[in-house]
Amino acid sequence: MDKQTRMEAMLTMDRLMPSMVANRRHLHRHPELSFQEKETSSWILSKLVELGCVDVRTGVGGHGVVVELKGSEPGPVIALRADMDALPIQEEKESEYRSTIPGVMHACGHDAHTASLLGIAAYYQSLQGGFKGTRRLLFQPAEELTPGGALPMIKDGALDGVDAIYGVHLWSPVPAGQVSIRGGAFMAGVDEFTIDIIGRGGHGGMPQDTADAIVAGSALVQALHTVVSRNVSPLDTAVLTIGSFQAGEASNIIAGHCRLKGTVRSFDLRVRDRVRSRIEELVRSICAGFGTEGRLNYREGYPPVINDAAEAERCRCAAVDLFGPEAVGESELITAGEDFAYYLERIPGCFLFVGAGNPELDAIYPHHHPRFDLDESSMHQSALLLIGCAERFVSHWSE
Repeated sequence: MDKQTRMEAMLTMDRLMPSMVANRRHLHRHPELSFQEKETSSWILSKLVELGCVDVRTGVGGHGVVVELKGSEPGPVIALRADMDALPIQEEKESEYRSTIPGVMHACGHDAHTASLLGIAAYYQSLQGGFKGTRRLLFQPAEELTPGGALPMIKDGALDGVDAIYGVHLWSPVPAGQVSIRGGAFMAGVDEFTIDIIGRGGHGGMPQDTADAIVAGSALVQALHTVVSRNVSPLDTAVLTIGSFQAGEASNIIAGHCRLKGTVRSFDLRVRDRVRSRIEELVRSICAGFGTEGRLNYREGYPPVINDAAEAERCRCAAVDLFGPEAVGESELITAGEDFAYYLERIPGCFLFVGAGNPELDAIYPHHHPRFDLDESSMHQSALLLIGCAERFVSHWSE
C-alpha cells in the first residue's frame, strides 16, 4: 500500500468509524449462540445491501454470509474473515449496549470482528472498483463451538479460487494500539476427552469385594499428568489438564463408577498424536490393573493455527507501514484454539492479534469473562490492517 493509498484508507476508516461502533453495539445487544445466528446473518445481509453489495451469498455453511467485491483490474482473490457467534454467558457489565438476551453475550469480541469486516466492505465499495483483484469477505458462524463453522463454509465453496486469507482477533490481553503477529505455530490445537471407569461398587467396610473406581481414577490422574513431562520432548509444547473428577455419593460406599474430563493443547500434529496414544495406553493398562474397565471418548477439536511464514512476514510489514515499528511485536504461543486453522490448512494466510485492552475503559477482563469488553478504537486498527495485508499481497502478486 503506497503512502497516498494508505492515507486515503485511514481517512475513509475515520469516516466509517461511527458506523462500525454503532454496528458493533447493535450486535452486542442482540447476541446469538453458535449454530443459531439466523437473525445475525439476516442483519449482516441487510447491511451489505445498504452498502450496495450485489454479489452476496447467504446460508454458506449454515448461517454464513459471503460477499465478493470485485475490482476493475485483474488480480488475486483474497479472503478476509470475521466470526459472528456469541457465548452462553450472562453479562455482568452495565452499559447502554448491554446484551438484551438473558444468558448470552458477546464475551470474545466477535461483534467487533463482524463490525470491522462490514467497515472493510464499506471501504471497498467506496472505491467503486478502483482496485485490483477480488476481496471475498467471510462472515463465519459458530467459531466458539466444535465442530465449528469454518469447515462447513469451506465445503460450501468459501475458499474456492482464493489465493490467500487473513483474519484478526481483537485481543484484550494486548493493549489497544499494539499488533501481535507470529509465523508458524501460533494457537493450539484443542482436544477434549472423557474417561468412564467402570468398577464394582460395594460396602466401604468390605473393600475386598469391590473394584474401586475412585482408586483407579486417582491413579490414572497421576499417570496422565506424566504424559507431557515424560512422553513429549522438552523442545515441544503441550498441555494436558484433568478438569473434572466425578465419583461417589456417600462416605461409606465404594464407588463403582468414576468419570474424568480433560483437555489436551498442542501446537504440532505429531505431538498431538503422541499424547492421544499415551492416554489410550494408560487408560487401558491402569484401569485393568485395578480390576476396572476404562472407556475413553477422545474428541479432536480444532487443529493448531499455523501461520504461513511468508504471509506472517507480509502482515508484519503491512502493520509496520500502517502503525510504525513500535506498535508491532511478536506474539507468544497462545493455548486457546481457533477454527481459522482449517483455512490455513488449505491455503496460505495469517491469523493475528490486534490489541483491544484499555484500563481507562475498564477493558481489562479476559475473553469469555462476564464483564468482558474492548476498546472500540481497535476496530479501526483491525480494519486498516486487514486492508493493508490484502493490498500488500496484491502489490507483490503484480510483480
